[in-house]
Amino acid sequence: MPLTLFSQTSRFDFIGNRRKAYVLSALLLLLGMVSLVVKGGPRYGIDFVGGMVVQAKSAVKVDARTVEQALAPAGLAGVVVQEFGAASDNEILIRVATAEEEAAAARTAITEALAQIPEAHFEIQRVDMVGAKVSSDLRTQALEALFYAVLLISIYISGRFEQKWMIAALMAACLGAAVYGLGLLDVSKEVLILGALAVTLVVCWKLKLFYALGAIVALIHDTLITVGVFSLLDKEIDLSIVAALLTIIGYSLNDTIIVFDRIRENLRAKISPHLPVTINAAINQTLSRTVLTSGTTLLVTASLFVLGGGVIHDFAFALLVGIGVGTYSSIFVAAPILLEFGPDLPQEEGSAAAQAKVA
Repeated sequence: MPLTLFSQTSRFDFIGNRRKAYVLSALLLLLGMVSLVVKGGPRYGIDFVGGMVVQAKSAVKVDARTVEQALAPAGLAGVVVQEFGAASDNEILIRVATAEEEAAAARTAITEALAQIPEAHFEIQRVDMVGAKVSSDLRTQALEALFYAVLLISIYISGRFEQKWMIAALMAACLGAAVYGLGLLDVSKEVLILGALAVTLVVCWKLKLFYALGAIVALIHDTLITVGVFSLLDKEIDLSIVAALLTIIGYSLNDTIIVFDRIRENLRAKISPHLPVTINAAINQTLSRTVLTSGTTLLVTASLFVLGGGVIHDFAFALLVGIGVGTYSSIFVAAPILLEFGPDLPQEEGSAAAQAKVA
């Protein structure tokens, strides 16, 4: 007998509370956007801005401020020092905005500065160097990966749930034309991707691809909130975080598809002439699966966050935030979008009979 937490006939009124969820989502998005604007955008890691990162371990506890003061006479540009890993590890990360041809001199200066700290006995654990051209290419490829993931998902959702493969192909053609047109304007890659996402939403709405519209809004919602949380906590966005964002997109989509599948089945069974009742029933019917899957996934991710060490600390944190938000969005964002923009149901069915089927 399968494990269930809630009866499939439970009647939590998710749809009735959707406007409260809209307000909560708007507040979270606004906080993240304000933080990003105030701080001039995401805080990109060395993967995306170039430079050198040095990981060092000391014999005793040394705070970041002491290391900064020791490095100050070296005159290095863009120095950022932060403690790394667990407090007992006595490890620090030093980031320096230096060119590749000056990397050897910068490393020597850092080593000499660390040696000046009494009783610290720093040992260099790792030195990474990323050139400006490589970092620019990596940032562009990361943005493109996020965009094309969303684009392909929208085509898949349109074909699977609405059997509109030709219209989905038309949408892809429209997006290709939009991306080509924006490219002729010589805008930055960030503006081009944001413009293409906006065109994707408009095209889905105009072509009545409502399932795809709900899924894409939820994916953008999850990604922006995760990036906003990183901005609020002044955490860096590097390649591992982009990998986490792609993982979040996949997880959130899987959760959304489960709910959409049940909505489609309920529509075919005509359990109610009212779309809110149909959607609410679908969310309640999949609630046990959603909570159990998300709960076990969050448990594993929390273990990685606590026990996984400093190298994957931010990656695990991004997954914690994203999976939590993704579960919320599949219930309170994707499904309600279907209600707000979806087609009206025929009214010939008797309401009382339909309600009886739901019960």
